[in-house]
Amino acid sequence: ASVKWQFSNDAPIYSQLIAQIKVGIVSGAFPPGERLPSVRDLATEAGVNPNTMQRALAQLEQDGLAFADRTAGRLVTEDTSVLDAVRRAQARVLIEHYYDSMAELGYARTEAAELLKEEHL
Repeated sequence: ASVKWQFSNDAPIYSQLIAQIKVGIVSGAFPPGERLPSVRDLATEAGVNPNTMQRALAQLEQDGLAFADRTAGRLVTEDTSVLDAVRRAQARVLIEHYYDSMAELGYARTEAAELLKEEHL
């Protein structure tokens, strides 16, 4: 599996890279304990400057999602608490997007939540 790189003009590429790699990690495209592709390979795949990708990966290290290993390169964390926290944060983003979209249709949050319960069953 790989990441489907997509960029929009509403946020810096750097922050979009971080978000998309996080999704790749929590979705299993980059499994826990596995080596991440090299900066150059990821940059080529995403069509971005290697320096920008390097900055994004460094931020993921600071966030505890990846760590550098002298011999193996950069590995995805196996810390399930970190992975669960990131998965929940990503879910919150999607939930907010749902509520925003529903608000555009004229639904209050409570109505949107109720509709979701009805449709989910």
